[in-house]
Amino acid sequence: MHRNMINQVVLVGRLTKDPELRYTAEGTAVTTVILAVARNFRNAEGGIDADFVPCVLWRKTAEHTAHYCQKGSMVAVTGRIQTRRYENKDGQRVYVTEVVADSVQFLHSGKAREWPEHV
Repeated sequence: MHRNMINQVVLVGRLTKDPELRYTAEGTAVTTVILAVARNFRNAEGGIDADFVPCVLWRKTAEHTAHYCQKGSMVAVTGRIQTRRYENKDGQRVYVTEVVADSVQFLHSGKAREWPEHV
């Protein structure tokens, strides 16, 4: 493995739905959220497109995000890109690319709430 390789991602966007907290068989908290991230340019029609990025959150980060965030909440996610594959029920190979979050920062969106600074 080369030591000079970097796999780090920073995204700022809005949650597309309320986070749904679940637990693995071992009791580890996990949630997957989709982050809508606006592009920095206008499309041919003059609108702004967005990318919808799946992000996996683990342990306390998952619990805090599920507790404090909801659809439309703006967050900053720092993590790494991970790819994986599996076979679906039809025997077809499915490839998944997602961001595994190291941290999530809740960004104020004008709502009066007790927000933890960083999880």
